[in-house]
Amino acid sequence: MNMNFLVPVLAGLVPLLVGFAWYNPKVMGRAWIKSTGLTEEQLKNANMGKVFALTLLFSLMLAFMLTGIVIHQNALPSLVMNEPGFSEKQGAAYKWYTDSMAVYGKNFRTFGHGALHGTIAAIFIALPILGINALFERKSGKYIFIHLGYWIITLALMGGIICQWA
Repeated sequence: MNMNFLVPVLAGLVPLLVGFAWYNPKVMGRAWIKSTGLTEEQLKNANMGKVFALTLLFSLMLAFMLTGIVIHQNALPSLVMNEPGFSEKQGAAYKWYTDSMAVYGKNFRTFGHGALHGTIAAIFIALPILGINALFERKSGKYIFIHLGYWIITLALMGGIICQWA
């Protein structure tokens, strides 16, 4: 399957863009600050270059991993990749793969389908991680749901973009 690798790179910008809006003081920023127990002064002392650079790196990692969740066809090669002739683009396994991709390669490749899987990933991957961390850090349910809202929007957008255009 040919994938446009530029699309996950662009989708990797989504967490930063959504974060600028979501954590803005006029949206969820004030509630987020209050739920963290941090002060605005403490937040101002952060090395924002480092924060944004690492956020971008982690976002790119997330975008590339998300491709395997939102594009079902990415799993097909793993079924037959060790079969004789597949890596040489010949043999029964390779023929099965190319025939399958010709028939089913465009199925479920829509923004909505990717957004659905991004949302599912937010609920069943991000929420448990956020919840476990918040429990041990003694954070409130409000803290969890502020972040969960961000991740639902972010992963839905990333999943939609990747599924539609990658």
